[in-house]
Amino acid sequence: MTAASWLRRLAARKSLAPADARRWVVLDVEASGLDAARDRLLAIAAIGVHVADERAQVALADSFEVVLRQPEDAAPLDKSNILLHGIGVGAQRHGVEPVQALDAFTRFVAQAPLLGFHVGFDRALIERACGRAERAAPRNRWLDLEPLAAVLQPQVKASVLDDWLAHFRIRCMRRHHAGADALATAELLLHLWPLLQAERATGIDAAIALAGRRRWLAGA
Repeated sequence: MTAASWLRRLAARKSLAPADARRWVVLDVEASGLDAARDRLLAIAAIGVHVADERAQVALADSFEVVLRQPEDAAPLDKSNILLHGIGVGAQRHGVEPVQALDAFTRFVAQAPLLGFHVGFDRALIERACGRAERAAPRNRWLDLEPLAAVLQPQVKASVLDDWLAHFRIRCMRRHHAGADALATAELLLHLWPLLQAERATGIDAAIALAGRRRWLAGA
């Protein structure tokens, strides 16, 4: 192990940095498949949600999107996968080198909490990609909006993102496109925000604790 690699691994073990209470980042990824332990990270998109005086607002100018260049020897994606997310062979070959892409993503998120719908999948892919690139994975706090929404709106029979978008009448410009999905997920957060205020859970730690109640719900 090189000295640089050792230092990066040491940094990854450090405790979490204080979260930025004024800026949360909602993200989404596209992958070569549905197996977070095996499939490859293809793209990341993220958008900032700015919090001021306990009011939340999507900041379109505070956004990030990148397609990662795939290894030359990577197994080709099947046609159905490419049709799903629209990242073709050409886009994959001309993407940004993973080290550069992940460094840019880390700089973008800074200390902001990271949110997503079923965000464990996104997190696993990002962390695996960081490991392959010999980069420290983000040590930010993570919040999954799926259990949070279920706790805040237990009467809604929903399990997938499409169900919640339909419930709140949120229009997603293009499903399974990282940028569009991240924006739609950020809008979902805005719809949940008044409920978070009612629970006095507009701080990230309080929101994470509230989402943790999901396992106590019937059938969870």
